[in-house]
Amino acid sequence: MTRFDHLIGKPLGSSRWVTVDQTRIDTFADVTEDRQFIHIDPQAAAKGPFGTTVAHGFLTLSLLSTLAYDVMPALGPYDSSINYGFDRVRFLAAVPSDARLRAHFSVREVTEKGPDRVLVALATRMEVEGQETPALLADWLVLLHL
Repeated sequence: MTRFDHLIGKPLGSSRWVTVDQTRIDTFADVTEDRQFIHIDPQAAAKGPFGTTVAHGFLTLSLLSTLAYDVMPALGPYDSSINYGFDRVRFLAAVPSDARLRAHFSVREVTEKGPDRVLVALATRMEVEGQETPALLADWLVLLHL
């Protein structure tokens, strides 16, 4: 039993909204060398399946790190947190350029990994403002050092 068990099945909260503008998408394309036209060419993307440029799925996923800072204090005191990985990630909807996103987090499971470490499984849902279908759903594992 851990001091986090009472949080299982409960929401930690929602993050602030962030805008995914074309500059952010272009920068991500440069860093990852993923320059597919649907991400970086507004004229070509306008003729594509989304009618505009869209964020990379991995860009959307990477934003979970910064958005989690908004809700992690709800876990209570701990020394540090480490990204341990994902059990499952699904990209359900495109994120158009200039869309606003926020993430919702809840505790799915807690596993003691030693006297000063706890693995917290977070159910995450990335919401696109004005869209019914979330951009992504993920089961994210975070290792807390106590």
